[in-house]
Amino acid sequence: MQPVATQVRFLLGDRPILAARRMLVPIGYGLDAILRNAPLPAAPLPSDADGYRLQSVPVARIAQLDRDFAGLVASQPQLYARHYIDMAPGHDGYMAQFSSKTRATLKRKMRKLADAGGGELDIRSYHRPDQLDAFFDAALPLSQQTYQARLLDAGLPGDDGFRAEAHRLARADNLRAYVLFLQGRAAAYLYLPVADDVLIYAYLGYDQACAQLSPGTVLQMHALEQLFAEQRFRYFDFTEGDGAHKALFGTHQVQCATLFLLKSTLANRALLAGQQRFNAAVEGTGAWLDRIGAKARIRKLLRG
Repeated sequence: MQPVATQVRFLLGDRPILAARRMLVPIGYGLDAILRNAPLPAAPLPSDADGYRLQSVPVARIAQLDRDFAGLVASQPQLYARHYIDMAPGHDGYMAQFSSKTRATLKRKMRKLADAGGGELDIRSYHRPDQLDAFFDAALPLSQQTYQARLLDAGLPGDDGFRAEAHRLARADNLRAYVLFLQGRAAAYLYLPVADDVLIYAYLGYDQACAQLSPGTVLQMHALEQLFAEQRFRYFDFTEGDGAHKALFGTHQVQCATLFLLKSTLANRALLAGQQRFNAAVEGTGAWLDRIGAKARIRKLLRG
């Protein structure tokens, strides 16, 4: 596998403050590999690479990295719960895992958004190749407004290569995509590739101007009802990173980590040591803001 340009970032919340560029070979665990606790796939380090970026390493395997990747220096692991949905129980069984209060809250959110749209939800599915132009026409302008696109460079891609891959997936019946419209305008989108009958939570975005109507939550609920009805999928994989949305909808979780393994040069050691000290300072400041009740407000300001 060839190395790709990767930013080793110093993050304040979601906002990058500093970044250093390294050429890294990405190695990622899929959900099936995580659940099997399989070893990392072999990927020799090319001479022009600075190291690896390991994604979703099960926490239980971190201690073995020194043996598996001898001679490299590891960054501080970014720990998180990787959430997923076991689709086997079906929609009724899935809904039964929520408390009665949560079920009532979810239904209320759906009614509230429907009322705002004139009485009915307007959610459209885009699964076939001939539907994808309409999906991108609706979703891309919305994606460009989201904080994921503005701050994280993680919005829905619209380049020719990504569109070609979307068409390839759709032709193989391995793509599910949705857009929620509110009064004729796109308010949320969801893009789900499929790999080995596992739904991949790749891109979700929504209009911040109507956040009080919970469009992302409503779209997720609608999509899951349709996906359960197909009786095809084994898991819904929320992939890397924790979050309230993933924790709410997931039925299971696995503790994982993302980290860098870099060649043991002076520059790399200084970079990772600096990142660790920065993270410790941010964590300490965050704990103080939490104690005085200002953390949520500061996070909102950082996201714009």
